[in-house]
Amino acid sequence: MRADRRRALLVAVPCVLLLTAGIGLLATPALLDGGGNESTYNGSARFERAHDAGVTGEGVSVGVVDVTGFDTAAPALRGHVAAARAFGSGATVDNGGRDAHGTAAASVVARVAPDADLYLASFESPRSYEDAIRWLRAKDVDVIVAPVSFYGTAGDGSAESARLASAVADSGTVFVAPAGNLGRSHWVGRYDDVRDGRLQFAGGARNYLAGERRRVTVWLSWDREHAAEDYTVELYRATGDGPQLVARSQPDRGDDVPNERIVARPQPGTYYLSVTGPDEPTGARLELSSPTHRLQYVRPSGSVVAPGTAPEALTVGAYDPNASRAEPYSSRGPTADGRLGVDVVAPDRNVSSTPPGFTGSSAAAPYVGGVAALLLQADPDRDPAAVESLLERTAVDVGPEGADFGAGHGLVEPWAAVRAARNASAEG
Repeated sequence: MRADRRRALLVAVPCVLLLTAGIGLLATPALLDGGGNESTYNGSARFERAHDAGVTGEGVSVGVVDVTGFDTAAPALRGHVAAARAFGSGATVDNGGRDAHGTAAASVVARVAPDADLYLASFESPRSYEDAIRWLRAKDVDVIVAPVSFYGTAGDGSAESARLASAVADSGTVFVAPAGNLGRSHWVGRYDDVRDGRLQFAGGARNYLAGERRRVTVWLSWDREHAAEDYTVELYRATGDGPQLVARSQPDRGDDVPNERIVARPQPGTYYLSVTGPDEPTGARLELSSPTHRLQYVRPSGSVVAPGTAPEALTVGAYDPNASRAEPYSSRGPTADGRLGVDVVAPDRNVSSTPPGFTGSSAAAPYVGGVAALLLQADPDRDPAAVESLLERTAVDVGPEGADFGAGHGLVEPWAAVRAARNASAEG
């Protein structure tokens, strides 16, 4: 572990009264799209040059926090785990065997930085998430990777999970978060075009869902300036006898932004969403998203999720190696307060030992978390801002020229970043 050059983290965060359903995984968009395409892109070669040069993450510690838990006995994690702990009433580290997501995320870190010490923390609620982060800080880890999402929260970095991420980074620990997978599942707009108290999308009041997952989760949130107003999203099944109301959203006041959600398990069929509110236009800024299904009418802009919305977080989007661009489902900036939103992108597949089907921005985030560990071995004196700056400066531009909302500053290049870090350390 690096020498402690950081001031103590002293943050008082009030209890967040969300249910576990409010916490989402940011991986496996292949479940929505029918599988990812393979490519000849070799994500491993990008960091193996660092390994050949003796930079393997030795002396650096990485914490991974995940809602599914971890299989600490998995072959990819053997010899890498320094400690593991579960947070929440009745929680266990392996989550009764339903730990594939967390195990996969930790495995990516172990592959990129094989000599880093891993500290694994599982949780089951927003409150226990905070406890897990505090435990990792007490362990004095150098990097924290949090491949999770808190839906229905403010997009300006003021959500509790985002504020905690910023506090962690301010204390000297690199905080890596995924951008999200809402690029095809997010709509944002004003409550301006209204007919009979129903919001009108580009083609009418219906916004159809696409995807075969049995559970449907939908979030609707709006700005604090219109908190006194009531907006609702309804889930309908289209039948030969006309629309059938399946579910109506219920308030979820876990964050200080007004929001509602639907969690339903409908039968197979054709489904759509409809948003209701005041009879007259109000100009309220509405956000509609589904972490389980694609939307017919989408606006990817502004779809980055907390804690990735934190200003001090290193926020990672997913990279499509076939098209040399950000994955279509990877969330886009800007944040609600006008920041870029996505800092860098990284490959979310074709990294050796990555479990099949583990794709998305929460597969890209641990890749960058591992690269951050390599940089800290090469140059132990870098603070989180300097780590992020170096990764951005050495990244390869893969979107429109310059930094953009989809790919940020570009594709992370581990060897270029490590080489620059070693040079800076030698000069220092």
